[in-house]
Amino acid sequence: MHIDHDPSQPAADPITFDDFLRVDVRIGTIVEAEPFPDARKPAFKLKIDFGAAIGIRNSSAQIVDRYTLDELIGRQVAAVVNFPPRQIGKFLSEVLTLGFADESGAVILFAPDVPVPNGSRLF
Repeated sequence: MHIDHDPSQPAADPITFDDFLRVDVRIGTIVEAEPFPDARKPAFKLKIDFGAAIGIRNSSAQIVDRYTLDELIGRQVAAVVNFPPRQIGKFLSEVLTLGFADESGAVILFAPDVPVPNGSRLF
């Protein structure tokens, strides 16, 4: 699946509110980050704590152009937690960490501007 990151593209086709509710976007805190040298595109392996109800989940994130491993620990991020897990080499990515492309195409993580409880859902 290809997603066009060009900001000049028009909005996607309309969906219903029920369609939106099917996508479960939650906030979690990165508790571990490590290099992912086996990934086809440069990426990090993340462990993200989504609170007691969801727990800690793995994610592969192509964010190496804008972030260092050290600055990721303790950072809150938004992720889709109800996609099926995706095998990326020997790593199972369980959530899709969300971000936006900057002018050069590097990913900027999507997060709240003040801390919120882990597991909080986007609405």
